Amino acid sequence: MPKAYWIARVDVKDAEAYKAYVAGAADAFKAHGARFLARGGRFTAAEGTARARNVVIEFPTFEAAVDCYNSAEYQAARAHRVGFSEGEIVIVEGAEP
Repeated sequence: MPKAYWIARVDVKDAEAYKAYVAGAADAFKAHGARFLARGGRFTAAEGTARARNVVIEFPTFEAAVDCYNSAEYQAARAHRVGFSEGEIVIVEGAEP
């Protein structure tokens, strides 16, 4: 079964307030087997419009990735993020091994 990934591109408007989202989301990520592959590191925009923060999170399955997003824990954390950032999250299934 292929793994799955969250690909998030975010512009944070208030870094201090955003910390509540990061702290709150940690339990949801842990509960769903998430592993951060990229988390706000150095990047270059090769094509298209970039955002300041880029995150790639690996999950054991597509279902785990979707369940994490829909979980009560993540949605509670998300409430802290929505007012202090703009961005996109795409959940994508990985290629077959």
